[in-house]
Amino acid sequence: MSNLKMKEAALIYLDRSGGLQKFIDDCKYYDDSKQSYAVYRFNILINPSDVVELDAELGNRILHQPLKAAEVFQSVCFIAVKTLSLIGQLQTETQINIVLKLTHLPSLRSYGLDLCDFPLDYTSQRFYMMQGIVIAMTTVTKYTQGARFLCSDEACPLSKGFQYIRVHVPGATESATIRNDFLCNLCASSLQEDRKFRVLGDKQIVEIITTKTLQAFQGYSNNQPFRFQSLTIFLRDESVNKMNIGNEYKIIGIPICVKTSQTAVCIEANSITLCNSKVPSGISNNFRCLLSLTSSSCWKFTAVLANIFAAQIVPPGTYNLLKLCLLMSLVQTSDHKKELEDCLDILIITSDTLLVERLLHFSINLIPRGICHPVSTEIFPTLSRNKYGTGAVSIQAGSALLAKGGICFIGDLASHKKDKLEQLQSVLESRSITVYIPGKKFGGDTDQQMTFPVQCSFWSFLDMDSSSRRTAQKNNILIGQMDCSLIPANLVEAFGLLINCNESSPCHPLLPTVQHTLNKAIDPERLLYVASKQFTTEDFEKLLAFAKNLNVEFSLEAERMIHGYYLASRRIRTDSIYGSKLSASALKYLVSLSEAHARLNLRNKVLKEDVLIAALLFETSLTLKYGNVLNY
Repeated sequence: MSNLKMKEAALIYLDRSGGLQKFIDDCKYYDDSKQSYAVYRFNILINPSDVVELDAELGNRILHQPLKAAEVFQSVCFIAVKTLSLIGQLQTETQINIVLKLTHLPSLRSYGLDLCDFPLDYTSQRFYMMQGIVIAMTTVTKYTQGARFLCSDEACPLSKGFQYIRVHVPGATESATIRNDFLCNLCASSLQEDRKFRVLGDKQIVEIITTKTLQAFQGYSNNQPFRFQSLTIFLRDESVNKMNIGNEYKIIGIPICVKTSQTAVCIEANSITLCNSKVPSGISNNFRCLLSLTSSSCWKFTAVLANIFAAQIVPPGTYNLLKLCLLMSLVQTSDHKKELEDCLDILIITSDTLLVERLLHFSINLIPRGICHPVSTEIFPTLSRNKYGTGAVSIQAGSALLAKGGICFIGDLASHKKDKLEQLQSVLESRSITVYIPGKKFGGDTDQQMTFPVQCSFWSFLDMDSSSRRTAQKNNILIGQMDCSLIPANLVEAFGLLINCNESSPCHPLLPTVQHTLNKAIDPERLLYVASKQFTTEDFEKLLAFAKNLNVEFSLEAERMIHGYYLASRRIRTDSIYGSKLSASALKYLVSLSEAHARLNLRNKVLKEDVLIAALLFETSLTLKYGNVLNY
């Protein structure tokens, strides 16, 4: 009686939710084809809250025994097919394959699966919700959705018809669906597959990590050890190609145990939702007060920000140009799908590599996707064999794709090999990376290629005092030009901003920096300046999170000024032999710099004052790359 009651509740839910009409429409597609299938697959959208309200027992079964709940809906759907004559070719109930697609799970802790917890539950065969960032994915391969088997004894009644149907269930391997050792229940003869009725589906495997583990890639340690492990997700059929490397998703699925060379816990995905970051409501009161006090000028607020920024790393008033550019680059990041031209790449020429590196490490920790590229890994995607033996190629993300919508700090540019620098130059120019998959090497019939958008800004530096640089200095440097002979000129050009950061010079006294370093070595937690107490790291995190989500537009004056400067600069830096020194991306970087300064001022409109700062920064960068305009 309990089972009958649940079937009635299932039918009522299908009718009320519109699922019954969708099921009838799907049946019409199968019936119109006039073709016999071993398995007829139907997706049914389930809202657990509505089902629990209608019938608590059915809702409980869906949440905690999904495979048995699917049998309830399977029976209801079979009765509907026969009663309404929806599919003439359908013979048995086992031919109906019901997949329950959940809209959500109850927001209770017991339904969440924390990837940092141990052990993971893979025995209950129920739904969990997890959240993570995709760090690897395979190419799409085929799997067996369902198959028809017949008794090998022709005299047996079960040598015909659709009595033996095997359907894939979560956690089952291919050998669980297709094998040659099945026996007939009636005569114990071996069963043989009728291959012409085999139904194939698409399968893809992705790996995710929890967002908390990003701190392992940010070059930051709070001296508290944590467990870091990726989790494998199996995507099937309509879920295939719904996930992209670098994106964060909420996944509802069933944990399963897969045995390969070693036992691994995986997730059979049921539904996937792209995560949207929450837009902060505002900034701290201290920054609000500072904005009010500096409202008389379009430049004061950003000047003060640059002056006091990262007071935990360097004394206020030092490295101001670099800190301003870093803040502008940080507000050009995004928590959602962004326009590629928003990126603001920075290359720093310095002899103070220790302090500059500390400053960059500190800065990337202020945003969710600040990635410090580990030397032992790859910047861009690489290929490997899939460990689950599906014949698919696994594409590993690399630091650049993992930093999607953020910053990828790749350290000293001169430490990378020539082929990696060429690859970096190509990415900076095209904002995409193409991965070539040789079919012969990975067991495929044909070669493939996949292209991924690179949606992050790159930070790097060059050490002016490196021994290799001192032995390779050029003699024909123009006035104002920096010697970057260790790096290909086209790569230097590909960076939007080139910054000369040399505070250890006669123009900049060393004493404040030395005192700061000594005081921090004695007491690392001590706040040395009033600015550090008034404007905390959390205040800067809030400010950047709010600023980068502002939608900005250009005023008419700003548009005229930016185009006027671009044309004038292009004309000045053009010679009769080599043509213009300005690349096609120059205008894009000018726009990005102008937008960044407006966002940092917490404005929605780009003014001519923002364009002026952008032009000054860009002109400084051009001088470092090509020398002073007096050289032309």
